[in-house]
Amino acid sequence: EIKMDKMVSIPEDVLWMVIVGFIIAFILSFAIGANDVANSFGTSVGAKVLTLRQACILGTIFEILGAILIGYRVSDTIRKGIIDVTLYKNGSEDVLMAGNVAALTGSCVWLVVATVLSLPVSTTHSIVGATVGFSLVVHGTKGVNWIKMASIFGSWFISPLLSGIVSALTFLLVHHLVLKKPKPLEPGLKLLPIFYALTAAINLFSVFYKGSHLLHFDKIPLYGVLILTFGSALLVALLVKFVFTPWYRKRILAEVAKVKDKESLSSISVDNEFGKSRDVLVQSSVHMAHSSVKEYDVDQSGTKYPLKDDKETDVLYTEVEETGTPFNASTPLKSSANGIEDKTPEKDTLTTSFSTPLSNDNSDLPLLEKYDESKVFTKNNDDSKNSSSSSASSSTEDEETKRMIARENVKDKPECVALFSFLQILTATFGSFAHGGNDVSNSIGPLVAVWLIGTEGSALQKAQTPIWILFYGGFGIAIGLWIYGRRVIKTMGTDLAKITPSSGFCIEIGSALTVLIASNIGIPISSTHCKVGSVVAVGRVRSRENVDWKLFRNIALAWIVTVPVSGGISALTMFIFSLVM
Repeated sequence: EIKMDKMVSIPEDVLWMVIVGFIIAFILSFAIGANDVANSFGTSVGAKVLTLRQACILGTIFEILGAILIGYRVSDTIRKGIIDVTLYKNGSEDVLMAGNVAALTGSCVWLVVATVLSLPVSTTHSIVGATVGFSLVVHGTKGVNWIKMASIFGSWFISPLLSGIVSALTFLLVHHLVLKKPKPLEPGLKLLPIFYALTAAINLFSVFYKGSHLLHFDKIPLYGVLILTFGSALLVALLVKFVFTPWYRKRILAEVAKVKDKESLSSISVDNEFGKSRDVLVQSSVHMAHSSVKEYDVDQSGTKYPLKDDKETDVLYTEVEETGTPFNASTPLKSSANGIEDKTPEKDTLTTSFSTPLSNDNSDLPLLEKYDESKVFTKNNDDSKNSSSSSASSSTEDEETKRMIARENVKDKPECVALFSFLQILTATFGSFAHGGNDVSNSIGPLVAVWLIGTEGSALQKAQTPIWILFYGGFGIAIGLWIYGRRVIKTMGTDLAKITPSSGFCIEIGSALTVLIASNIGIPISSTHCKVGSVVAVGRVRSRENVDWKLFRNIALAWIVTVPVSGGISALTMFIFSLVM
């Protein structure tokens, strides 16, 4: 018998399971941090509201806070709610310990494999499936709490729907009250205290209501919880109203002024065939098209000559129509302080795609903001006319083109970008807190079971979840975020639908609210599901073509596969344990 201190002792014959359990749980926490936490801050980093370092710091703080303050509820469900632990009384405690190690193994292996394959799987699905897997090996179907499983399975379908509805309704409200206004800044600033107060109230209520036994929050009566929650929310609202809102107004107006200054004379840099960079001012009618475009040489008079090899390039491009101005898209010009300084043109080729056209207060003609190489797809083709008629490729190309056009049209006004960028930081931390409360339990639920059975010698695990184990799980998630999360911080939301600061705010509010409600009830729902549901719902509200439905289908398939795969790995591990024990 190994004595950890005066209070804790673990029998030697099960000590190996405790050690292995801690190691696997840390790897699982690391994998969760590398995958899921990035979802909370991906939109903020993508919108350049936060740097990667700032996102990692905030993620670390709020993941661990969420784990410690609300994580124990879901942890109790994972370790005692899914299977009938009373079947392991009177001498079978070591079997239950081995089963929890098998569950950790099954979940961990599948999550690592899914990470390598870039599959956005749910860690919640994975651990629940793995827990059921080992139970089926030991006690068959009678060992599983099927009523609880039914509520969990139901939540996996209801949660993305509920999260999507909340996010979509929030977006419609924001659109009506702020986005569609000719001058959205003041309406937005008026709503700012309400947004902050509501977010604070939801978070604080989830912390205090039936709160942590270890922190004695469970002793606070309901009226005390309501006073603490709404009193704090009122203080937040007043602070934002009288302190932050005036500062926001000054800063946003300064940012908008900078943007409009840039718009007044926007230039784009185009690389010619010799690799020399040119500054080009483009005034044009812009049409997105997928077409075969001939490359031309342009002489000083502006006359176009086809290239000698008559090479054609199949590209996704922006068609630029001449507007009668003395220069066109192929004419390189240099901007100067006094206006436009003409420069002797050389042979230039314009076969590129541009980012979203910016509006110009002084002209009806859009100005192209910048040259974006990532949107250029070229392939040499000796007979592009014939290839473009290929039905299989053209349907895919048409779909991609429609999505590209739809996403080009999804944009916020400069005032809204600045306003909701501040709110994105709030909602990202909100989402991270909810994620810590819900998903840390996925990695440490079985670990807590192993620890308590080993130290108590009872399968019933009457003691509360130790706060230091919650911290251990949160720490593992934070390490995963810092080391690997930087590489996967590009969220599925970036690919699934175009997200602007305003829609990102609504997506985070809906998904985090749904996860927090479920965590308080004690249902281990998937934060991944909630995020996907919100992204798709808000994306669809803005534009049908904005959503990548093929990617959504693949994500849904990954959801279906996760439970049987992790359960199968767990069952196999438990079977091997049963042979050697």
